[in-house]
Amino acid sequence: MNTAAAAAVRLGTPRLEKGIGDVITSPGSEKLIAGVRVEAIAVWPDDRGYFFEVQRMGKGLAAEFPAASTQISAALSYPGTIKAFHFHRHQTDCWTPAAGMLQVALVDLREDSASYGRRNTLYVGTLRRWQILIPPGVAHGYKVIGPEAAMLVYMTDRFYDPSDEGRIPYDEAGLNYDWETQHK
Repeated sequence: MNTAAAAAVRLGTPRLEKGIGDVITSPGSEKLIAGVRVEAIAVWPDDRGYFFEVQRMGKGLAAEFPAASTQISAALSYPGTIKAFHFHRHQTDCWTPAAGMLQVALVDLREDSASYGRRNTLYVGTLRRWQILIPPGVAHGYKVIGPEAAMLVYMTDRFYDPSDEGRIPYDEAGLNYDWETQHK
C-alpha cells in the first residue's frame, strides 16, 4: 500500500451490537470488508501426507509485496487461545493457516471506508485452506478452535515496526465481538 495514502487513513472504533458479523463462506463473498481478499490454496495430498505452497514471490494475494521489505513469520497457538485485536496503520498482512483451525475476526476501523464498522468471521485452516489479505486499518485477530494447536504463517509487506501497530483488547466493548461458541 502507498505510504502517503495509508497515512491519510482515519481510524475509529465503531460501536457495534454483540455478534460475529458476516460469516464468510466463499472467497468471493460480497460481504467481505473493503480491501480484504481471500483465496483458496491448492493442496496436493498423497499417501505420505500433503503439500501446499505458502507463497510465490510476485504471485497470488501478496504479489505486490516488495522483496526488499517483506517479512515471513509464524505463530503457534494452543487450543482456545485468543489473539486479538491489533491493526496496522501502513502494513498489509497475508495470513496462511498451516495447521489446526482458526476463527478469524476482522473489523473495519477505517472511518472513510464503505465498509466501516463491518465485521467478518472466517473459519480457516485444515478444513478450509484459504489465505487472507488484510489491509491497513482493518483490526484482526483469531481464536484457535478445535482440539489441536494451530500454526499461522503470515507474510507482511514491510518489516515489523512497533510504531505501526495498534492494539485493542479482545473484549473491547465498542467492537463487541462474540468469541463464545455460536450455539445454533
